[in-house]
Amino acid sequence: MSPTTQVPPPRTDSDGAAPKAPRRPVPPQWAAWAFLAPVTLYLGLFYAYPLYRNIDLSLRHYTVRSFVRGDAPFTGLANYRMVFDDPTFAPALLHTVVFTGVCLVFQYAIGLALAVFFHQNFRLSATLRALFLVPWLLPLIVSASTWSWMLNSESGVVNAVLHAVGIGPVNWLTSPSWSLTSVIIANIWIGVPFNLVVLHSGLQSIPAGLYEAAALDGANAWQRFWRITFPLLRPVSAITLLLGLVYTLKVFDIIWIMTKGGPADSSTTFATWSYQLGFGNLLPAFGPGAAVGNLLVLAALVFGLIYVRVQRKQALS
Repeated sequence: MSPTTQVPPPRTDSDGAAPKAPRRPVPPQWAAWAFLAPVTLYLGLFYAYPLYRNIDLSLRHYTVRSFVRGDAPFTGLANYRMVFDDPTFAPALLHTVVFTGVCLVFQYAIGLALAVFFHQNFRLSATLRALFLVPWLLPLIVSASTWSWMLNSESGVVNAVLHAVGIGPVNWLTSPSWSLTSVIIANIWIGVPFNLVVLHSGLQSIPAGLYEAAALDGANAWQRFWRITFPLLRPVSAITLLLGLVYTLKVFDIIWIMTKGGPADSSTTFATWSYQLGFGNLLPAFGPGAAVGNLLVLAALVFGLIYVRVQRKQALS
């Protein structure tokens, strides 16, 4: 008979109870702050401090001399009242709303259509999708300069095409009726790739089984899009629209390079007006320029808070 292996009894304390597992050492509080320090320092230096300086700038009467010496007198909300009473305020507000709204709608609609199209994963899908990223990857000064050349009244390729089909030339950049439309078209072209990339990523997370089940139930392509794709893309669509809104509100390069806000302020938005007040004159108005910039920050903050509130309600429901 072979000997049996005996298992040693488990260890016990003096009172007969099994010993407790050793606790992992809790990291000290300073370690957590050490990990947060780089992010906190970055946000403080590049976000909080510039915002504080811009608010302080809008509450004082700055000239070139007081800006250098730092002894500008405090004027309260006088700069904001000056901005609201300025005859440029109403047109700039209207242009900002129209520019932002039209760009958001078309960028999202075209980006969503292209995302659904490329979601089919046909041959050369990845190559064509990469080519659509070119407008987004180009520097804004290059894109704006290209559109300025294309829309030139005399030598632009767009008017050349219109002339070939029997349509007279259009003063895209020098006519008050067309200048805002021109910068909107250019900005839509630049912003579509961003919407395409984000929405296409959102489509990847939708289970393919839902489409197969809908097809078995007899749903056509439009019903599958409206009943499955669009509702399940709402979280991605919300953040896409929010980021697009913040970006479009502060668009300056495209408008300034193409039209400089003209002619006759016909394409002036809050972004270009803020620059004109602060740096576009021989006697710069730093305070009113900062006040206009703060209005843009406030608008972006309001929409950001609305987004957070809506997302919180959806998470609780």
